[in-house]
Amino acid sequence: MSLRGLASLLSRLPSFARISEAAAQPMTTRVSELMIGAVDGIRPVLLAEMARAVRAAGESNSTVLAVVATEREAEDTAAALSSFMDTEDIAVFPAWETLPHERLSPRTDTVGQRLSVLRRLTTAKAPQIVISPIRSVIQPMVSGLELMDPVTLTAGEEQDFDSVVKALSNAAYSRVDLVSKRGEFAVRGGILDVFSPVADHPVRIEFFGDEIENIRWFSVADQRTLNQDHHPSSIVAPPCRELLITPAVMSKAARLKADFPGATAMLEKIAGGIYTEGMESLTPLLVDHMTTLMELLPAGSLPVILEPEKVRARAADLVATNEEFLLAAWESAADNTNAPIDLGQNAAGFAAGAFRDVADVRKVALERNLGWWGMTSLGVEDAIEDGIDSLTIDARVPHAYAGNVSELLEEVGNKVRQNWHVIAVTDGPGPLARLLSVFQEAQIPAARTDSLDKEPDTGIIEMTTASAGKGFVIESANIAFFTEADILGRSSAYASRDSRATKLPVRRRKNAVDPMSLKTGDYVVHEQHGIGQFIELVQRPIAGAMIKPGQPKPMKEYLVLEYAASKRGGAKDRLFVPTDQLDQVSNYVGGDAPVLSKMGGSDWAKTKSRARKAVKEIAADLIKLYSARQASRGHAFGTDTPWQHELEEAFPYNETPDQLSAINEVKADMEREVPMDRLISGDVGYGKTEIAVRAAFKAVQDGKQVAILVPTTLLAQQHFETFNERFSGFPVRVSVLSRFQSKKESDETLEGIKNGSIDVVIGTHRILSQSTQFKDLGLVIIDEEQRFGVEHKEKLKQLRTNVDVLAMSATPIPRTLEMSLTGIRETSTLATPPEERHPVLTYVGARTDKQISAAIRRELMREGQVFFVHNRVSSIERVAVELQELVPEARIAVAHGKMSESRLEKIIVDFWDRKFDVLVCTTIVETGLDISNANTLIVDQAQNYGLSQLHQLRGRVGRGRERAYAYFLYPTDKILGEVALERLKAVATHNELGAGMQLAMKDLEIRGAGNLLGGEQSGHIAGVGFDLYLRLVGEAVANFRGEKDDQTPAEVKVDLPVNAHLPHEYVASERLRLAAYRQIAQASSEAELAEAHEELVDRYGEVPAATENLFLIASLRLRARVIGLREIVAMGPKVRFFPVNDLPDSKQMRLNRMYPGSLYKQVPGTEQWQILVPRPKTARVGGKDLQDEAMVQWTGEFLKVILEE
Repeated sequence: MSLRGLASLLSRLPSFARISEAAAQPMTTRVSELMIGAVDGIRPVLLAEMARAVRAAGESNSTVLAVVATEREAEDTAAALSSFMDTEDIAVFPAWETLPHERLSPRTDTVGQRLSVLRRLTTAKAPQIVISPIRSVIQPMVSGLELMDPVTLTAGEEQDFDSVVKALSNAAYSRVDLVSKRGEFAVRGGILDVFSPVADHPVRIEFFGDEIENIRWFSVADQRTLNQDHHPSSIVAPPCRELLITPAVMSKAARLKADFPGATAMLEKIAGGIYTEGMESLTPLLVDHMTTLMELLPAGSLPVILEPEKVRARAADLVATNEEFLLAAWESAADNTNAPIDLGQNAAGFAAGAFRDVADVRKVALERNLGWWGMTSLGVEDAIEDGIDSLTIDARVPHAYAGNVSELLEEVGNKVRQNWHVIAVTDGPGPLARLLSVFQEAQIPAARTDSLDKEPDTGIIEMTTASAGKGFVIESANIAFFTEADILGRSSAYASRDSRATKLPVRRRKNAVDPMSLKTGDYVVHEQHGIGQFIELVQRPIAGAMIKPGQPKPMKEYLVLEYAASKRGGAKDRLFVPTDQLDQVSNYVGGDAPVLSKMGGSDWAKTKSRARKAVKEIAADLIKLYSARQASRGHAFGTDTPWQHELEEAFPYNETPDQLSAINEVKADMEREVPMDRLISGDVGYGKTEIAVRAAFKAVQDGKQVAILVPTTLLAQQHFETFNERFSGFPVRVSVLSRFQSKKESDETLEGIKNGSIDVVIGTHRILSQSTQFKDLGLVIIDEEQRFGVEHKEKLKQLRTNVDVLAMSATPIPRTLEMSLTGIRETSTLATPPEERHPVLTYVGARTDKQISAAIRRELMREGQVFFVHNRVSSIERVAVELQELVPEARIAVAHGKMSESRLEKIIVDFWDRKFDVLVCTTIVETGLDISNANTLIVDQAQNYGLSQLHQLRGRVGRGRERAYAYFLYPTDKILGEVALERLKAVATHNELGAGMQLAMKDLEIRGAGNLLGGEQSGHIAGVGFDLYLRLVGEAVANFRGEKDDQTPAEVKVDLPVNAHLPHEYVASERLRLAAYRQIAQASSEAELAEAHEELVDRYGEVPAATENLFLIASLRLRARVIGLREIVAMGPKVRFFPVNDLPDSKQMRLNRMYPGSLYKQVPGTEQWQILVPRPKTARVGGKDLQDEAMVQWTGEFLKVILEE
C-alpha cells in the first residue's frame, strides 16, 4: 500500500529539500562525502527521494546503493521502501549464506537473485535503488558475472531441443528424473521440466519438434500442472552457480590437483566438468580475476551507508568469524576430507577470495568518483570526521507506547486537536481494524484509506496498511507517523511474508509423488507369498502375442523377488510379479533383517493367520470405543461463511496441497453429524496450526466454543498470540487459561467460558479440571498429542463422545500411529514442506570448544539466536558459564523445568523478543516452541536422546527462511553404544524436509516393533511387516463393523496376449516407472484410473498404445474383481475364466450359443468351477488370434454378456 502522500508532504521541508538537491547534482560536482543525521523511521522516504534525484541527474541507469549491516535489515528496508516507490525499482542484492572457505554451495535462489540484479545493473532496466548487506559488498565475486546470459525460452519460438538441454547443463542446472528443487531440470521425450532459481514454481515446457508449443507452471508436490488461467509465456533461467565450468576452469583444476591434497576429489570432479557441492570455495584459484559490487556499479551511482559504525563493526566480525571457522574446521577434520580449503600455502591465490576491508571498498568508491555518503541516528557531530559535510533532519523517534492504550490516546488526541498531520500504519488489516475502533471509541477522528496517495489532512488520523518498520515525529512541521511497532511494541507476523510468494491456486487433490524406491536387496512383503527380497525389474516378451514385422516385440515388465529355497541347500526361489499387480507388494518395515518366507509355503499362511487372530482381539476393544462414538450424535456444522473465506485469504503463505486436502477433510468431518475424531500428522513446522485456526473459526461461526489443549504453558502463550493475530478484525474472543495468569485473570476467563462470552480458550491440563465448565463446547483441538498421558485422554473421552476432536502431532509415536492407521481415527498426513523452507544442515561429531564457539558466532553474525540443549539441570549453570567464556559477546540465558513458572515464562518471552542470543536449556524446548529467529541448535551429549526427540529438537530451528544448522555433539572420550550410533546416523541421513514419518518408521526398526499396542502381539509385526500388519488390523476392524469380509481384495490375474507396459522411451527412470505402475495397480475405481491417465498425459505427454492397453487391462481387473473372478488367462487354444461357481442354466445355454466350443466344468479335486472358451480369432476360418486392444474388447464383451448381466 502506498504512502506517497507522506513523501510529498515531507518534500516541502527545507532540510529534506537540501538533501534532495545535493543528490541531484551531476556526478562531477556532487559532494563526495556527506553524513546525514536521520532517525530510522524517516530513512526509507529519504532513500526513495535520493534515488529519484540520482536517476534524474545521472545516466539512465545510475542507482543508489544502500549498504546495511545484515540481510534482515536489507529485506526490511526493501519492504519499507515499497510504500514510497514501485517495487520494480527496488532490488535486494543478497549475500551468500555460506562462508567463502566452507565446502557448501550457496543456495540456488540466492545465486539466481544475485545474477539477475547484476544483469539489470548493466542493462537499461537498472533498479533505482539496490539494497545490499555489507557482506555482499566486501565479498569478492567472479568478474564477468553480469555478462552471463540466462537461458530464455518463449512459447511459439523455434529452439533446438538438444541445445536447450545443453545450455541448461552449462548453466549448472542438475539433470534429475523428478524436479523437486530450484536449479534442477528433467527431460522426458519432448517435455522439459525446469525450476528456475528466481521462479516461485517450476515450469513444464512442451516441444513440438523444435518449436516450443506451450509453457505451464506445475507443482513440486504432486508434479501436476497448476490449474490456473495465467501460465507464463516465457521463462528466464539464470545460471545456478557463480562459478561456471569452462574449458579454462577445467584445465586449471587439473593442474592444481597436486598442490591441494585436501581438495583433490573436488578438483578431479571439476576437471571432469562435474559440478560439485562446495566448489565455490576454490573460486579464487580457478578464475583469473575477482571483482566487487562497488566496481560494477554504473557511473553516476551513489553509495549510501546506513549506520556506518554498525556496518564497520559487522565487516570486522565477518573477517574474524571467517578465520575462526577455518581454524575450528581444520581441528575437527583430522581425516582431511572435509577440511575447509585453506589457501595458506597458496595464500596469494587465496587472498583474492577473502573478504575485503571496508576501507578498500570506500577507496574504490571515491576513486570512481561515486562518493561515500552515510546516514546515522547518532548525533552527527559524533559520527563525522573533520572536513565531512553534514545535514540533519530534525525528526525524533516517537514515544514507545508498547500497548499502553490510555497514553497513546492522550498524546495522539492532543496532536489531532492541535491540527497535526497524523498517520498510523499497521502491517496487516487485523490490527488496523482494532486500532480504528480504539480511536473511534475515544472519539478521536480517524479514517481508514486503502492507500495514501494524496497528502494527509490535518485534524484527523489517516490510517492504512503498509510495511514500514519504525515511525518518526517532526515537531517543527507538525507531522507524526506511527507504525505498528511503535503502538503495540511489536510488529505482527505479516512481516515474514515473502514478497515473492504470490499465491497460486493449488489443485485440491492429494497425490504426493512418492515413488516406491526399491534398491536391490530391499525386503518387501507380497500379500500372498510373504517376505521376499527385491532383485531387479525385468522385461519379458508376452507369450502368444504376435510380432508385426518391423515392430518391437510386445513386452511386459516384472518385479523379480527372491524367496527362501524350497529344497534344503537348493537355490533360492524367484517370483516374477507382473507390474499390474504392484498393489500386492509393499516395503517391509519391522525388526532387523527378517527371515525370507518360502514361496506358497504354509509358514507364511500360519504367520498371517496368527497375526490375524491376535489382531481380532485388539480390534474388538477398539470397535467398542468406535461404535459408541458412531452412535452418539454431535453437532453438524454449517457450510463456510463469507467470513471464513476472508480469514483464509489473509493467510500469508501458500498452502501446500496436503494442507488444503487436510483442511477440506476436517471441514467435511465437522459438517457431518457424527463427531469428528481426526489426527493430523505432519512434520515439525508444516502448517498444522493453520488447520486448527480454520477449524476453530468454523466452529465459532456456528456459535460453539472451542477448547485448545496444549502440553506446556509456553505453547499456550504462543498459540494465543497466533490465534489473536489471525482472528484480529473478527468479533472472536480468544483467551488463555494457564498457570502464568493471576487468580483474578483466570477467574474472569472461567466465568467467560461459563457464560459463553469467550469463544476460544487455549490452555494446558487446567482446561480438563472440574472447575472449567463450558456453555456450549463444540470442538476440542489437542496439539502435540503424543505428550498427553492416559489419564488426560480418559478425561477427554468424557468430554468427547459428542464433541468434535482434532488432534495434531509431528512424530506420531507408535501408540498414536496405531489408532489412526487402523481406521478407528481418521488421519490426514501433511507430507509436503511449505515453499521457501530448507532442510536443516545436520552435523554429527565429537564436541570441541572451537566448534561450539564458531557455531555460535556464525549465528550471531546473522543476528540469529541459538538453542544449546544440555539435559542435566545439575550442571546446566556450569555449561552456561563455560559458553560465556567461549563467546564473551553473546547474551546467554538458562531455562529448565525446575525454575518457577513465572521466571521461566519471562526468560522464554525475553528470548522471543530477542533480548538473549543463546538459550541454554533442557529438552523443555522440544515441545513446539516456534521461534523463527533461532536457526542454530547445538545438542550436547546427543548420544543419550531418542530418535523422535532428536527430530523434534531439530524441528525447533529452520522455521524462517535462513539456512539452519543443527550440531549433535557427543563427548570425545566416550565410546558410543551401537544403538546410539544407529540413532545419530539415522538423524544425520534423514535430514531432508518431512523426515518425521521416516524417522518414526526407523524408530520402529531400531527399537523393534514390539510394544505397539501392548505385549500381546510383540512378534506379529516383525513376522508380517508393519504395513501388512496395519492392513490386517484395518480389515479386522472393518469386519467388526460389518463392512466387508475378512480377506483382502483377491489378487486378480489377467494374462492375455496384450502388449501392455510403459515403454522405456516414454518413462525412462525405473523409479518413476515403478511409481506409475503402482498407481495404476492401486486404482480401485474408474475415476482413479482416469486420474492416473490424466497425470501421465500431464507429466510425460501423449500416452503410447502399449500404455493405453495397460489402462484397459486395469479396468478389466476392476470389473473381474467385482464379479469375483481371480483369473483371466490365455492357456494354449483356450481362455480360462476362474472361478465361476453357480452359473445359471440360462447363462450356460447362452455361453454355448454365443461361444461355440466353450466348456463349463469343475476343476478336478476342488469344488471350484471354471469356464474355458476357445481363443477368439479375426475370422472363423483361417483367422489369426486376436491381440492387444481387440483382445481386451472381446474379454470385456464376454464378461458383460455371460457374467455381469
